[in-house]
Amino acid sequence: MPRLFVSERPFNQAKPLFVDPYAGCFVSTDDEVDMKKQTHHYCLATKYIDDKLLHTINRIDGLKQVVLLTDGVDTRPYRLNWPRSTLIFDISPDELYKEAAEKLEGVGAKISRSCLFYHIPLASSNLQKALHTKGFNGSRPSIWVIQGLPLINLASFEDILFVVSSMAMKGSLFLGELPHWLAETGIRRDFDSGKWMDKLFMSSGFRVDIISYDEVARNLGKQLTLEEYRKILFVAEQLQFSDAQMETWRREFQRFEEEGDEEGFEEL
Repeated sequence: MPRLFVSERPFNQAKPLFVDPYAGCFVSTDDEVDMKKQTHHYCLATKYIDDKLLHTINRIDGLKQVVLLTDGVDTRPYRLNWPRSTLIFDISPDELYKEAAEKLEGVGAKISRSCLFYHIPLASSNLQKALHTKGFNGSRPSIWVIQGLPLINLASFEDILFVVSSMAMKGSLFLGELPHWLAETGIRRDFDSGKWMDKLFMSSGFRVDIISYDEVARNLGKQLTLEEYRKILFVAEQLQFSDAQMETWRREFQRFEEEGDEEGFEEL
């Protein structure tokens, strides 16, 4: 996966989509970065996700919750300008995360003091319980990002989607990139990936929009590379209540019924 984007380029080069001062610790110093006039899809997707993430999180009052589903080599927790009182949860392969964390620490990468960061191993037997233990609150807004998370098959993504659907409060966002092969699992050649995405996400309570890489490039004044890129960029909104919201509603409804029964008994 591309890890360019960075900081050290001549001043006469075009302004980068974003600056990542830490990505360099993941590549060899012997590697050469090919500075093309065209922009790679992954870079555009990363820029789009960064902007959407920060725009959304800055509109949330009070405690903010971000869940990053990654490959373990993600610099977002360190390079983005997070607002105060942001809880950042990283779900990724534990071994890769630990290796990356050591390298990031070696180049001085730090989480903002006003924020809290928690890593949760992807292989955890119960991701919902692990998130709750770390302080995630399903009765508060959250935004979930998936980019680079290793997915074995469609069922592995459906498991992730179930977790997000169960824990994300109504109105929360889930966005990122998915490998195109997920939509090609056991389907016909004339299959419409957009309809497949609609059906998959709606079954878990989300309204999903597929984002065009070409449109993102035009909006940023960039030209995409011609190489094939087999990913789907999307944004989905949670339309149903989280489990925590449903539990709150259930308790309130039970209390209302009990109070009603007591009042009726007193009248008799």
